[in-house]
This record gives sequence, C-alpha cells and structure tokens, in this order.
Amino acid sequence: MDRLENTIRPYAWGSTTAIPRLRGVEPTGEPQAEMWMGAHPGAPSRTPRGPLDEVIDKAPEHELGSRTVAKFGPRLPFLLKILAAGAPLSLQVHPDLAQAKEGYEDEERRGIPVDAPHRNYKDASHKPELICALTEFDGLCGFRRPEEAAALLGALDVDSLKPYVDLLRAHPEEAALREVLTAVLSADPEEMARTVAEAADACERLGGAHAPYAGIARHYPGDPGVIAAMLLNHVRLQPGEALFLGAGVPHAYLDGLGVEIMANSDNVLRCGLTPKHVDVPELLRIVRFEAGDPGVLRPEASPDGEEVYETPMDEFRLSRYVRAEGAPAHDLTRATPQILLCTAGSVRTGEQDLAPGESVFVPAGEKAEVTGTGTFFRATVVA
Repeated sequence: MDRLENTIRPYAWGSTTAIPRLRGVEPTGEPQAEMWMGAHPGAPSRTPRGPLDEVIDKAPEHELGSRTVAKFGPRLPFLLKILAAGAPLSLQVHPDLAQAKEGYEDEERRGIPVDAPHRNYKDASHKPELICALTEFDGLCGFRRPEEAAALLGALDVDSLKPYVDLLRAHPEEAALREVLTAVLSADPEEMARTVAEAADACERLGGAHAPYAGIARHYPGDPGVIAAMLLNHVRLQPGEALFLGAGVPHAYLDGLGVEIMANSDNVLRCGLTPKHVDVPELLRIVRFEAGDPGVLRPEASPDGEEVYETPMDEFRLSRYVRAEGAPAHDLTRATPQILLCTAGSVRTGEQDLAPGESVFVPAGEKAEVTGTGTFFRATVVA
C-alpha cells in the first residue's frame, strides 16, 4: 500500500485553521479549503511510485481489480476530500450521467476549451457526493416546501420580495419553485442588489431562522444567490452525521469541517454566491424542483464495527471505524481499491502509522489490517 501526499486547495472560502488543526500543524495564514485524495487529474495524490493517476494507468487491473475496471473503466471512480468551509461555497447543482454526457459532447462539438471560464461540463461524468461532518457543519440542501419558503421570505417585509411570496403560495410545488428561482436569477442586477441589501438588513434584525442568510449576505453582498438560498433547507450536521447530494439537488456548504466523497468528476452548475459563470438556462434544465426533507444520514455499526453511510451510488462507498483502546485488528482486505484516512488518534495499517489527516491507497486485493486507537474512514467502490 502507498502512503499518500495530498494537495491542499487554497480556495478563498476555505478555513485558515480547520485543516491545520486536524493535522496538528501551524496555520500558514492562507485559506485551506480542500485536501484531495485520489487520482483526479487536477490534483492526483502522490505516492512513492509516482502520481496515483499514473500508477493506475500503468496497471489498472492490478491497482483497481478486474471487477472495478469492468464496471467503471480503468480509472479510480471516486475522489475523497477533507473539506473545510470558513465561508459559504457557491450555490450549485450537479447533472445526472445522461445530462453530463450530453452537455460534455455538446460543448466539445462547439469547440469550447475545457478550461474556458464559461464552460459548464469538464467531463462526461455525473458528480453525486456525500459529506460527513467532523465538526458541527452548516449547509443548505434541497428545496424547502413552498409554504415554508413563503413564510421565511414574507417575514422580511421587503416589498420587492412580495411577488415571490405570492407565487410560492399560489402555484403547485414544482411550478412555484421553478418560477421563483427563475425570477430571482433573471432579475435586473441593480434591482436585485437592492433587494438583497434590504433582505440582509431584515435577516440581521430578525435573527433566528433568518440568521444564516445574514451571514451569507455579508460574504456575497448583492448576490441573487442570497435570495435563492432562502428557498433551500438549512441543515446543521453534528459530528458523524452526513448528507447525500444526488443529481439536480441545489446545495451549498456554509461552515465546518467534513470528509467528502464523490464520483470522480468536476461538473458544477452554479446558481449564485460566486463570481464565477452562472448559466441560468442550463442550470434550470438540470435543477430538480422537488421539495422535501434533506435526509440526514446516521450510520449503524455492523458486527465488525464498520459504520456505513448508505447511498444509492456504486462509484463510492464511505464508512467509518472508531477504534477503542485494545480493540482487535480490523481486516479490511477487499477486492476493490481503497483509501484509508485517519481523522483522530493514531492507527496503523501494514507498515504505515497514520496520524489525523494522513491517508494510504490500498490496491485491490492487497492485505489491509488496521490496529491502533482512533477514528478512520474507508473509501472504496461497490463492484
């Protein structure tokens, strides 16, 4: 197995302290947003044998196993991250597999460079994802029921929001959510900036359920995404709780530290809270205008102590082990590739001692036995 050296992405929304605190190192003063573990070509993990994507390219069946290659092709189908939000991320959705393939092929035919700022589809894959909280973790996930969104917006008593409140109360669920989101994202920018400023002042004054949106507005003054965010469920995860985010579900992470796993893709369509490109027509084609409970996941331990976060995806499978002092070794040998990530205490696998924030790649079929006292996550696939 290979110890991984992982790239830390310095996105502006990243916390300056959360990842250094986890790893037990001094902060640099710069934001540290995401630590990537895997073989994504944008920032592949480094191993003693070379970059992980190149290691896999040389012998995919040896590294991934024949079942994984047969099902997903000769590449690691997931990307594991530690994510540290010190400010809200962009409000966004991800396409399903058919939409991603169609969008990618269309932009390829039109000759849009893959690194162009207005490009929507970087690859032909979908990007379902799961976030598991390591600390209290705030986020937005899925649409509120229209009557709940109407009550939240109506309480602000902002004249320019009243037409949205009326739409939410007068139309069936899907039509109401579609019409209001479309109106918010298509509004005159100067008029919307004034609406956002008035709404932010009211959120500051009211507090309570409105408080998160006052914070969002401080980071993104005048951004229509502030109003769009009020259409979504606000969720606060406790450590160990998780959210699964499927295709078409609008979401944003606001604050906290977590372990994130996703299909190995970079396809994002943004709704707001960002200076980046927002393609409103394409976004509205992808969004699923369905309201409901965001569905917080809480794992249940199997007899061997593995706590699995169940999702409908095969590209990734995330589980957690919390090892008490003196616990017997866990044999994790599996016919699929694995990444093991320590997040607390100290664990040992093979010849590798792992402290918090350290990880290893385990090729398919390689013996993997874990001892020590602490918490670690196991990322693999269903094949």
